[in-house]
Amino acid sequence: MSVQRALSAILAGGLVLTWSVIASAQVDGRRIEEVVKKSVLTQEDFEIIDAFVMDAVGRLVRTTDFTEVAKTRAVILSRQIPQPQYAQRFSDATHREIGKGFEYATNEISDPDRRFRVFTNLLILASELSDLRLVDIGLGMIPHENTTVRYWSVRVATNPRIWDKAGQDQAPLAAKILEACTQVAETSSPETLYLMAQFAGRSDTVPAQNLLVRLADVRIKQYAGWTVKYELADTGILKLLAAKIVSGGTGGQQMAKQFAQLYSYAFQRYIRGVREGGFKDLSGGRLASVLIEGEQQCLSKMLGGPQTAVTRAVEAGDANALQAEHDRLLGGPNQAGALPARFNFTYGSGSEQRPTPLPLPEPPGRPAAETQPPAKP
Repeated sequence: MSVQRALSAILAGGLVLTWSVIASAQVDGRRIEEVVKKSVLTQEDFEIIDAFVMDAVGRLVRTTDFTEVAKTRAVILSRQIPQPQYAQRFSDATHREIGKGFEYATNEISDPDRRFRVFTNLLILASELSDLRLVDIGLGMIPHENTTVRYWSVRVATNPRIWDKAGQDQAPLAAKILEACTQVAETSSPETLYLMAQFAGRSDTVPAQNLLVRLADVRIKQYAGWTVKYELADTGILKLLAAKIVSGGTGGQQMAKQFAQLYSYAFQRYIRGVREGGFKDLSGGRLASVLIEGEQQCLSKMLGGPQTAVTRAVEAGDANALQAEHDRLLGGPNQAGALPARFNFTYGSGSEQRPTPLPLPEPPGRPAAETQPPAKP
């Protein structure tokens, strides 16, 4: 019996094809090409779609060569067409087979590195398919401890190409994604935090605002602990916070406070680097971008007019001018900040409220008595 006939017999019998059988099966690509061209599909056509997706996803799970994996994904994507009957069956099949792929990798692959690669390849495929049916797969994997798997899980769950078309009836699903992101924010990479922030920025709900506040808090703590990485992610978080603040929705005061403290820490870290003679890595350039874009794309809107002092001070490498502008905008020893006055907030919490931002702590291992070099005259 040919492979095609064997596949048809199994499918017609309603049996689930195991991954071990898939490993030896190869579906003739010519048959799916014939189905793609049709305007009306038959039951046999549906079975061909099922068999094609089953085989292709099975090969994606089996393959270890990166080039072959990319080719297999490209083949699957090339067979995704908008014809209603075809699109529905293709969506059902990809959802089912990708789910089976995760089950197989979880239960049958003992090598953690290979299992991680399979998870990642399946999530990349799900992201590229941009199918609302696959959002739940991404949502279910968000708690995964692997940084790369979590990044692609969040990317699948928050895919803007999907959510641009999703209606209000998907609000409960969006709420679940926001909650899942909030739960794992503290242990997520900067790139993943930015994806979360973009998704939160789409909505005016309280959970979305809470997630933005949480993301800012995570970055604030990382600056305070000198563990912050890829500072460019803060540009996106600051922009999204600023947009919410300017829109005048609920929670604006808390978001303004988080915006100001996060921006202050970027300021303080950059000023310190300039005064200590520069940066040993790429963080200097990233922080400069955070300060300049924060001024041009956030402060100008929040304070109702063009702001240029930060940009000029960064370009001149003038730490004193930067400090003066920091104090004018955010608060300093001898003056109230423009942002706290504009949005009526103080820093700190409870009985420790204060008019100025929290100071950036000393780096770990540096004696507390060691202070920053004095400002240059």
